[in-house]
Amino acid sequence: MMNAAVFFVNGFEETEAVTPIDVLRRGNIDVTLVSLEENSLVTGSHGITLVTEKMFSDIASKDFDMLILPGGPGTALYKEHPQFLEYLTAHYKEGKKIAAICAAPSVFGMLGFLEGRRAVCYAGYEPELKGSVIGENPVETDGNVITSRSAATALLFGFALLEALAGKDAADKVRGDLLVE
Repeated sequence: MMNAAVFFVNGFEETEAVTPIDVLRRGNIDVTLVSLEENSLVTGSHGITLVTEKMFSDIASKDFDMLILPGGPGTALYKEHPQFLEYLTAHYKEGKKIAAICAAPSVFGMLGFLEGRRAVCYAGYEPELKGSVIGENPVETDGNVITSRSAATALLFGFALLEALAGKDAADKVRGDLLVE
């Protein structure tokens, strides 16, 4: 079974986290919610608190097929967590899949992951996508990197993640189950 980890910081955008998690789990992807905070409770930008399943220290050696970063005002906190940035960089350098939505693709830009790649982000963050070619689609997949624009594109982002992990048929099945045209 393919697996993914979604990383949480306080101030995450709830829709950008929960929607892709739901899509992936409907597609039989093993998704682990990981806190980068001091405890397992993380509070989103609209006051919704989630309970994560693991702490970052618990997964440091765990192998995931994809790492996912929701955006939101808390995005800066990813950039202030050196161990997480090392973990993310090692995963990327192994050619494994990484994904981010809204402001979070700026983390990939800061780390140099977007050089020469198509990428998108929340309006106004484009200068932080260092070296990228700004895409025109709501979701851009370029090699092992998937980026998306905002909470409004979270469902499309979820389908792109599922397709990258389990194939087009799996994504189409979940689209059909959700009555997405």
